[in-house]
Amino acid sequence: MYWGTGMGGAGTLEASYKRLYADHEPRGRPLTVVMVMNNASGSNVALRHGLRGPFANYSTACSSSAMALGEAMYAILSGRADAIVAGGSEALLTLGTLMAWHALRTLAPADPADPAASCKPFDKRRSGLVLGEGAAAFVLEEESHARSRGARIHAILTGYGNSCDAVHMSRPDRDGQVRAMREALAQARLEPSDIGYINAHGTATAVGDVVESEAINAVFGDAAKEVRVSSTKSLHGHLLGGAGALEFAVALYALETGVVAPTAFLEQPDPACKLRHVPLKAERIAPPRAVMSNSFAFGGSNVVLIAERST
Repeated sequence: MYWGTGMGGAGTLEASYKRLYADHEPRGRPLTVVMVMNNASGSNVALRHGLRGPFANYSTACSSSAMALGEAMYAILSGRADAIVAGGSEALLTLGTLMAWHALRTLAPADPADPAASCKPFDKRRSGLVLGEGAAAFVLEEESHARSRGARIHAILTGYGNSCDAVHMSRPDRDGQVRAMREALAQARLEPSDIGYINAHGTATAVGDVVESEAINAVFGDAAKEVRVSSTKSLHGHLLGGAGALEFAVALYALETGVVAPTAFLEQPDPACKLRHVPLKAERIAPPRAVMSNSFAFGGSNVVLIAERST
């Protein structure tokens, strides 16, 4: 079981503080510790399904679940396991968490015409991210083992890039993102032109979208004019630690079906974000050979995943 989450049991922690300091209860709930700890969600999945193989829990902010997938791939390649359940989750919509993010000045104000349109990645009107909650999980399995039991193989995870900016705790770094994308391509033994779709990190922050656009163009060169790029955070919000797994699932859907999810509300593309966007509506393309999913986190943790079609 390899799992990722950024903030663990944020709701339980806040409820505990309220119980003790606002409601003046004499004691907290007995299970607060095991509900708050960051490995609680992954441990509960393992308990429910009897998963007794290797266990790891990753908490690297927005790259947590993407890192869990990449490290699970390494564990299988090294022979530690034939199959691993890997993914991530996040449940963080509490008053305290929202106030903390608001103080960081990264949350988008509500769009006055349509609150659902508040997150506008790559749009020149963008004003910040919108938080979300959710989870996604995969069964990663050694290919011959999966085929021997007749499993349906949705895709082959072939590339995993992992880099640290070591520049700033919250400001993204183009070079760090470039290193992660190039490492993933090298491990997959692919050229940039082999990638048909990128699910971008795309948080709709003023600086972040520009830096990621520059990084993609630096890595892809002329191929950047052809590869479709979208940020689905405009649809599901930013799941922090759970984002990488969910967005990888979106990328796999494009790989299997050729249907590329759009960047919603992208009506006025920022000229500083020169990419081949998929604005407003999904686009159908010939099923690509490979897709990429980017997860770039506070603290400078960059994770890039690449998957190829199963033959």
